[in-house]
Amino acid sequence: MADQAKYDSATQVAHEAPPGASSGADPTRQAPEQGSQSPASRTGTRLLIVGVVLALLVGGFFVWRYLSTYESTDDAQVDGHLNALSTRVAGYVTEVYVNDNQYVEKGQKLVQIDPRDYQVAVERAQADLADAEAAAQAAKLNEPVENVNSTTQVSASEADVAGAQAAIAAAQKQADAARAQLRAAEANNTRAQADLARYRELVAKDEVSQQIYDQSDATAKANAATVESARADVAAAEQQVMQAQSRIAQAQATLEYSHTGPQQVEAMRARARAAAAQVQQKQAALDQAELNVQYCTVTAPVSGVVSKNVEVGMNVQPGQTLVSIVPLDDIWITANFKETQLAHMRPGQRVTISVDAFSRDYHGTVDSIAGASGARFSLLPPENATGNYVKVVQRVPVKIVLDPGENKDHLLRLGMSVVPKVYVQ
Repeated sequence: MADQAKYDSATQVAHEAPPGASSGADPTRQAPEQGSQSPASRTGTRLLIVGVVLALLVGGFFVWRYLSTYESTDDAQVDGHLNALSTRVAGYVTEVYVNDNQYVEKGQKLVQIDPRDYQVAVERAQADLADAEAAAQAAKLNEPVENVNSTTQVSASEADVAGAQAAIAAAQKQADAARAQLRAAEANNTRAQADLARYRELVAKDEVSQQIYDQSDATAKANAATVESARADVAAAEQQVMQAQSRIAQAQATLEYSHTGPQQVEAMRARARAAAAQVQQKQAALDQAELNVQYCTVTAPVSGVVSKNVEVGMNVQPGQTLVSIVPLDDIWITANFKETQLAHMRPGQRVTISVDAFSRDYHGTVDSIAGASGARFSLLPPENATGNYVKVVQRVPVKIVLDPGENKDHLLRLGMSVVPKVYVQ
């Protein structure tokens, strides 16, 4: 009704206007036209705003979904092995077969050290080994001989003891016989001496002839000599008994010594084992000398790019680094992700690696996650128990391996900066 009153008032004013006034310039007539277009314009604006908001929401949702499917970091670099080859023997460098940054194959010669001193050591070790083998062979041959000698010595000693005992018995019998002969000779001598005394008295009285006296005197002297001879035989027989007793003591001692034959055989076996051990020792010395000759030639244990630290004419010492090799076939990516990025990261997830040096992407997979943050591996790890604790988001190393054939052109180098993108969903 208010609008109708405004319209009636405007109509009345229009009728009262002068006849020469222009109808197009009348503001009261234009007002109703503007009022009639305003609702449609406002509706279109609202629809446009709603459409833009919806588009932003949908686009933001998809952007959020895409960003939540991966984790990325620029704190990453190419990593790999650095094989530092050192010499194992001292010597004079005669040849260097490679140059810096040269690609070498596994087993290729790198450095040659003068081997002549070590070849002389090999010849000396061979001579020592031959001498030790001869000694061991002799000891091995002596072992059965010693065993037979020991057995034979026991038997011979026992026979000697038995012979000595028999000799004692025989000597004792001879001594007994000599004593019996001595007693018989003494008895005959006593009778002859008594006869001589009687004949002496009779011859003095001329009761017997001088011839009978002379015969009695000769008989007495013969019997006296027989007594002396029998006494000498007794002494000789007793001496033989003593000698037989000494021989049996010696035979018994030899028998006792022969009983140590098993110990002597064991000692010979021990000497044979010692000789065999000496052979092994000399063989080990020869093997070491031959190894030293081989060590004079330094070869590549892996294929890769060389960086040399040696020149011809240098005198090198064991442990001195001569050449470093970077095997480009065995490299990986070490990415230091924030700990807040590891919630959904697992081994086996696929990765896209962008290399700063090249306009290309490499592909790989997550191999493993380190057992500690990078700060824990530093020389002076942080100690948060001091009271001056400031919470800092830590970074944990993640190892990413390249898919087979990704680096077949060997363009990647250790230390290059990369940006890995790990797809966690």
